[in-house]
Parts: sequence; C-alpha cells; structure tokens
Amino acid sequence: MSGSLWLGGKEGQDTLPFIPRQRPPTPPADDPLAQLAQRFEDLAAVAVHPDEIAAILESDGMTDAQIRADYGHRDSFSLAEELYRRVARRHPAAPAPPREPWHTHLGSCLLRGLVFALPGLAYVLGAPLLAGPSAEFGLPAGTMALLAGTVTGWVWNQSLSHRAHSWLSLADRPAAVRALRVGAPLGAALSALSAVAASGPGELSAAAFAAGQCCYLAAATALLVLGRERPLFWALSPLTLGFVPGLPAAAGPLLLLVSLIAAVTLAVVTLRREEAGSRPRGAVSPPLSTSVPYGLFGLGAGVLVLYAALGDIFRHGSTGTVAGPSAVALTLSMGPAEWLLHRFRARSLAGLRTTSTARGFRGSVCATVVLCLAAYLLLLAGLAEAGSGLWPGAPALGGLRLATLLLIGAVLWTGLLLQSFGAATGAAVVCCAAAGAQTLALLVGAPPAAGPVVSGSAAVLLAALVCALLGRATAHRP
Repeated sequence: MSGSLWLGGKEGQDTLPFIPRQRPPTPPADDPLAQLAQRFEDLAAVAVHPDEIAAILESDGMTDAQIRADYGHRDSFSLAEELYRRVARRHPAAPAPPREPWHTHLGSCLLRGLVFALPGLAYVLGAPLLAGPSAEFGLPAGTMALLAGTVTGWVWNQSLSHRAHSWLSLADRPAAVRALRVGAPLGAALSALSAVAASGPGELSAAAFAAGQCCYLAAATALLVLGRERPLFWALSPLTLGFVPGLPAAAGPLLLLVSLIAAVTLAVVTLRREEAGSRPRGAVSPPLSTSVPYGLFGLGAGVLVLYAALGDIFRHGSTGTVAGPSAVALTLSMGPAEWLLHRFRARSLAGLRTTSTARGFRGSVCATVVLCLAAYLLLLAGLAEAGSGLWPGAPALGGLRLATLLLIGAVLWTGLLLQSFGAATGAAVVCCAAAGAQTLALLVGAPPAAGPVVSGSAAVLLAALVCALLGRATAHRP
C-alpha cells in the first residue's frame, strides 16, 4: 500500500533508516575514577546515601589496599562519597498503585438487585392462586406452603451457592458446574416437596405456586453463580407486564408460567453448555461442612425478610399474600448492599496504606462501617417509602414499621459483611437466634415493640463482631 513501511524487508528494500544510538563519551584511560563512576553509574544514581555505594564496592570484591593503589582513596567509604558526589541522582519514578482488587461497577450490582426483587411481583400476579380462607394464625391462604418451600430453598441454595463458589475460587469451574448440575435439581425437588407437605386442604393451587417458586430459586442460583444475571433479568421481564392496565386476571398466572419456563430453560441450557468433565483422581475437595454456616445464614436472613412482610399483616391487619413493600425493598436493596460491601473492602485496603498504628486502622475500619451502613439504611428507607406508595393496599411507613425494617436491614448488611470475610459462623448464629426470637414473639402474641428490640440486639451484636474481627489488619490481607 502507498505510504506503508515493511519492517521485515531486506536491506535497502523499504526499510527504516538506521539511526545510531547516542553513546556517552568514554572517559580517558588516565582517569580510573571516571571510569569507575561510569561503570557503577546506574547503581550509584539511585543510591540515597554513600554507604549504599560502599556496600556495592565491597560486594564487587574491592579491598582497601586496591582502592588506595588504584583510586587514591583510603577506603571504600571515602571512594563511595566521591562517587556519590560525581554521579547525579536519578531516582526511579514511584510505581503506579495496583488496580483496586475490589472494584466493581454499580450498574452490575443494581442489575443483581433487580433480579433479586423482580420475583416479588410473582406474589401480585399469583394472587388468584393464593385466594382462599385465612390459614392458621390469621395468615393468608397458602402461607404455610410458601414458607416451607421458600425457607427450605433458601437454606439449600445458599449452601449450594457457597459450594459452587468454593470451586470457582480454586479455579475449577467444571467442578462448580458439576455441583450445580446435581445440587440445583435436588434442591428444587426437596423444597417443592416441603411446600406440598405443608399445604392444607383446598390449597392445591397455592402448593403449585410454591413448587414453581422452588424451581425458580434453584434455576436462579445456578445462573447467578455462573454470572448470567442479564439473561435471568430478561427471563423475569414478563412479570413486569402484570401492571399493564386492563390485563385479565387469568393473564397473571400465565405470565408466571412463561417466566418460570424461561428461567428453568435458560439454566438447563447454560449448565449443559458449560464444560463439566470428570473429577481428577486425588483432587482435593472443599469440605462440605464449610458450606453449612452459609445455609444457616440463609435460613436466618430469609426468616427475617419474611418477618418484615408478616409483621404488616399482624400489626395492620393487611390481607393478601406474604409479600409486600418491606420484603421487596429488602430484596431490591441487596444489589446496592453488595456494591457497598465492595466499597468497604476497597476503603479498608486504603486504610492499610494510610494508617501506621493498629489503633488508627481500627478507627478507620469503624468509620468505614458506619459510613457504608448509613448509606445502605438511607437507601433502604427510600425504597420502602417508594414501595409503600406504589404497592396496592400497603400500610403507611410508620415509625415502628420503619424502625423494624431498618434494624432488620442492619442485621442483614452486617451479617453479609462478616460472611464476605469468611466469618459466616458468627453471622449465622446471630441471624438464626434473631429469626427464632422474632418467630417466638409472633407466636406468643408479644407486643409490636418486641420486633425492634430483637432486631436491634442482633444488630448490636453483629456490629461488635465486625469491629472485633475486622478491626485487625490481618483480616484484610490476602
């Protein structure tokens, strides 16, 4: 082509002209000190003290007698001072700071938040399937089936997700795929059977709804572990059509079925396309026991989220399904919560570089926890306020309801923070204890103020664990 240069041609055939490299002038032979300065120029130029040059001279084998005979100086230190004076300083530029390992895009976290929250619309579209007389304790029809299937699915899928991520952390994606291929269908079957077993007479449609929800949870777990948030979002998009004005009542269950089939099909196709292979002989597996605390944390967190929805029913006499603006706000906030967890990790690493004492670093970590938690709770309050205004028949966001929701949010975020650092056992114990106390308070008819007391106590315990465990510099180093 015209104007192009071919650098691989022979001499004289479209080659670039040779430009000789500029070489420093050679010192005269009668000046051995200048020759020595040129020989050690690169090393002497970056020295910050003559003693560094003296050490270089001694390591080169120069003796004091040789130095006196050849260079006219009494010893290596005197010669080093002369070289330090002759050679100009050329300290190398400071290396660029490493790329932040905990950087993540807010958009991807918001997408995950939408994926977490969109299934809440299924309770609105599936209202005809959940219609009927009230169940035990004045709960809406089909609640026990939904609770049994959902809680079982949360426990199983949290454990399965941790198991698959453990394989991914070992750079063994085929093993993670094998775990999902076996665990996801098994979890869907177990949770669906739990839902059917907990359903009462005349609740066949509610049991079918709960079983479909269990299948969706298993499919979503596999897709989220493998990083397929965007396709899952499109599989859930038919649910948004439920708010189209004038939509027939029968269209709701149909949209649910379409979305469920899309999610399950997408999960099956994704797992079949992934390379699973066979497990090498002698390969070391992550212990199964390490996934148990994550499942228990899923149990406690799931019950607390359900309590946020059930509390409105007991306190305000709301009717309908167990889902509501409080539960949707909590699930929708999980996306920004994940982003704030990454920001905490990034700011903590920055604190390691900017603080010089253990006390200073502990104070930096505590300040970062307060900042990130406050940002999360403000966002959660905004989502709850918006949901209360948009959700049909939702109670007003009163002081007690808002306090309970924010305290549950504080429990979830601090628990997730501990879990992200591997301290899942403490987070699981506190969350499960709080969930058990909340359930007991509902069953015995405790006053509404018992909810904030339980959640507040759990939040204080988790905050103390965060400061005690994460205030140490060793917890933040790889």
